[in-house]
Amino acid sequence: MNKKVIQSKTVTRAPIVVIMGHIDHGKSTLLDHIRKSNIVASEAGGITQAVSAYEVSEPYKITFIDTPGHAAFCGMRGRCAEIADIAVLIVSAEDGVKPQTVEALKAIHQSEIPFIVAINKIDRPTANIERTKQQLAEIEVLVEGYGGTIPVVMLSAKTGENISDLLEMINLVAELEDFQMDPKLPGEGVVLETNLCPKTGVAATLIIKNGTVNLGDWLVATSPNEGGTLAKIKRLNNFLGQAELKLSASSPAQVIGWNEPPTVGATFKTYRNKKDAEQAMMEAKNGSARGSTLGILKVEPRAPNAIEIPILIKAAVAGSLDAMEHEINKLSTAVVGLKIIQRDVGQVTENDVKLAAGSSRSSGDSRDSLILGFNVKIDKSAAELAEKLGVKIVTDEIIYKLSEWLEIEIAHRTPTQEIEQSLGRAKLLKIFGDSKGKQIIGGAVTEGHIVDSKLFKIWRRETEIGRGKITELQQQKIKVKEVPQDSQFGALVEAKVTLAAGDMLEVFDLVTK
Repeated sequence: MNKKVIQSKTVTRAPIVVIMGHIDHGKSTLLDHIRKSNIVASEAGGITQAVSAYEVSEPYKITFIDTPGHAAFCGMRGRCAEIADIAVLIVSAEDGVKPQTVEALKAIHQSEIPFIVAINKIDRPTANIERTKQQLAEIEVLVEGYGGTIPVVMLSAKTGENISDLLEMINLVAELEDFQMDPKLPGEGVVLETNLCPKTGVAATLIIKNGTVNLGDWLVATSPNEGGTLAKIKRLNNFLGQAELKLSASSPAQVIGWNEPPTVGATFKTYRNKKDAEQAMMEAKNGSARGSTLGILKVEPRAPNAIEIPILIKAAVAGSLDAMEHEINKLSTAVVGLKIIQRDVGQVTENDVKLAAGSSRSSGDSRDSLILGFNVKIDKSAAELAEKLGVKIVTDEIIYKLSEWLEIEIAHRTPTQEIEQSLGRAKLLKIFGDSKGKQIIGGAVTEGHIVDSKLFKIWRRETEIGRGKITELQQQKIKVKEVPQDSQFGALVEAKVTLAAGDMLEVFDLVTK
């Protein structure tokens, strides 16, 4: 008897839309209004610092991905653009095109997805829509009605003005693109974010691009050169954190049950049984071994007196680790090198402190190491051990504040040296007297200027024969602070060398650098 073959049939799926743009141009406020909630008020510093996915069903079913606008999160924004079907580039009518506007546009172009321009904050008194369109044109974004075909919507995320027009435009673009899915196929998609929960273990947020993910499925996430990560789906949550039996394409899904954190940006596929999942894991591992190459560590040239600071970084979610590393790499200098010894998600633990302390063995001082935590807590035992070992732990909920603190710390640790900075030269014309190491001289400034209380070098026939200090400077028998070029002077100086007419004095200052 022949088995009945189930014919697959594709159906239209909801679009996955990424909101991108410069920091504080209104991305979160826009989503906030669409979802009729208040996410912005709960975000540290009023800025999005982690990627999030949300689903709306009225008036159209759409999945939104919110991305941070801060410069540090460029890698995260790039990944989100690759996951999405449509991008909304939001630009403030007040501020116009900004650096992250350009960077977001680059990510959109690289992902080759259609996009819509949303000019926000039109309710503000200083809004200038025409100027904003002109600035967009200067970066080759020609919107409809301004010489181009890129859809544009003028709106106010704060008041809600024209947001319905944006949703209608997204729906129109989605209808033209005709995004399809087959609900009978195994679920597949991309890992959007991962985090570590003390109670439930590793959790990963996924965006399903096709098929259906079921509770109890086996799931394998793979990424180039890194093999695979396995999960038995013990809990499947929707974007609200509510338990589901199954979720289909376009839906954000939180999966709990991983053996280890999957790589952010990895692709995943579900399997009905463990055997098939393990086979996929083995194939991913073998492919990774064949495709991998030994990484070459780029070592920047260091100054002779350079120092290296070992840094261990922790974050609430995996995507934020890239942003932290981005900021740290920007601050590393030729004199002070910053070496990331480990990066991990979750709170700061006692093991983190031990690792940080051990990394300073070359200097013999555990106080050299730093632990930086973004949006994480410090375990009580870790705090106690850090105080005992002298390991410094700094945490914050705003990434640029961590950068500012680290910049100050680098300045404190940067070795200083004194540089001799020449101020001027003078020729000795006459020696008036010599008593107990102090000499009264007369001379003329030939270059620059000379200054009271400064040091000088003594040159005789192009050879330095000693050094001294000006203790008093006069012109016309009146005390002065300095004497300019082409002027004569009298001075009382201290020097162990007996000066003679014709000697040259090079006056200099010691500058700390």
